Amino acid sequence: MPRIRTGIILAAGFGTRFLPATKAVPKEMLPLYDRPIIQYVVEEAIASGLDQLVIVTSDAKKALEDHFDRNQRLEAALAGKPLILEEIVRPGNISIAFVRQKEMRGQAHAIAETRFLLGDEPFALFYPDDVIFGERPAMRQLLDVHAKYGGNVLAVQRVSKSEIVHYGSIDPEKVEERVYRAKRFVEKPKPEEAPSDLGSVGRYVCSADIWPLLEQTPASANGEMFLTDTFTLAMEKGIPLYACEYEGLRFDTGRPLGLLQASIYEGLKRSDVAPALKDYLRNQSA
Repeated sequence: MPRIRTGIILAAGFGTRFLPATKAVPKEMLPLYDRPIIQYVVEEAIASGLDQLVIVTSDAKKALEDHFDRNQRLEAALAGKPLILEEIVRPGNISIAFVRQKEMRGQAHAIAETRFLLGDEPFALFYPDDVIFGERPAMRQLLDVHAKYGGNVLAVQRVSKSEIVHYGSIDPEKVEERVYRAKRFVEKPKPEEAPSDLGSVGRYVCSADIWPLLEQTPASANGEMFLTDTFTLAMEKGIPLYACEYEGLRFDTGRPLGLLQASIYEGLKRSDVAPALKDYLRNQSA
């Protein structure tokens, strides 16, 4: 199985849950402790061994491009502060291109917009709302499953019956510990109709076979083309879909509470602020 070199990050959404903060600032640029949300995802891509990224944006997301560009004047001003300078230029060891999705027509459409850059290569796919902390990058775990079994791979986690309505749910057939072959993939099922408690989260590995199927993905009533339906088309054509129950701690930073929780989690790992933050939290719960 050839090594996957490229990742796609879908970052074209409006971020309406964070209005008015996201009226002029992309939600992916909101701070998670001391860096933008999307930077954690880019750093996961690097740690997973990817060489290049394509970030799909929209016309209001120029700040994303500016963040990952070099700012020579700022770097010159920080020449005597190497620790801060290092943070300003990171992550620097990955090539990043930007593609604008001109119409909001769903995930499958957004991915298809990148084909002129990727050709028919397989790729890793990230939804930046999901920030996952762990000793081993979540995407690296999916890439290892793909290298072993081929096909398409998605990340899953156990979710409660009341929460499964917010996820895609798989009908799993166990392959090995924490790895399943999906017999069905249902988008946002009613709790009583969910095939399992394994819900998909925003990490995928897509085989080269997915490209022609993206354009064949049917549009929903509101015109969106869902990746869930693309995977269903792939399974109908005999292309397997595997699920990796990744090891790690995930936060949904697309919701205000999730971003707040992730920031507290990250702050508690920082030795310079953790003691004071713990005292504050203790006092609030007293």
